[in-house]
Amino acid sequence: MDDASTQPPESAPALSKAELTLLTDQLIEKLKTVFDPEIPVDIYELGLIYKVDVSDERVVAIDMTLTAPGCPVAGEMPIWVRDAVMQIPDIADCAVNLVFDPPWDPSLMSDEAKLELNMF
Repeated sequence: MDDASTQPPESAPALSKAELTLLTDQLIEKLKTVFDPEIPVDIYELGLIYKVDVSDERVVAIDMTLTAPGCPVAGEMPIWVRDAVMQIPDIADCAVNLVFDPPWDPSLMSDEAKLELNMF
């Protein structure tokens, strides 16, 4: 008779391609609800999101930057991003890491953001 306590814990089933595609769409939608208060464009279109990883356990890890290291909302922006992502029902947890390498510059903005800011 096997003792269940000696068995390794079962890992979460791998996300299917369809599940990952759906989560990716939901993540982008939620990231687009967070705005830099000084710029009327969302953080996704500004190019402030550098990396988003989703584990099979539905834990999201985000690397993001700010338009400037001295941004007045540096302490709040990661909280806003985490709060937005955690609105997705299937997400178990979210960690947001601020990174400044490479530094952000306007070339990272989408064409939509450049249009919004009249930068063409």
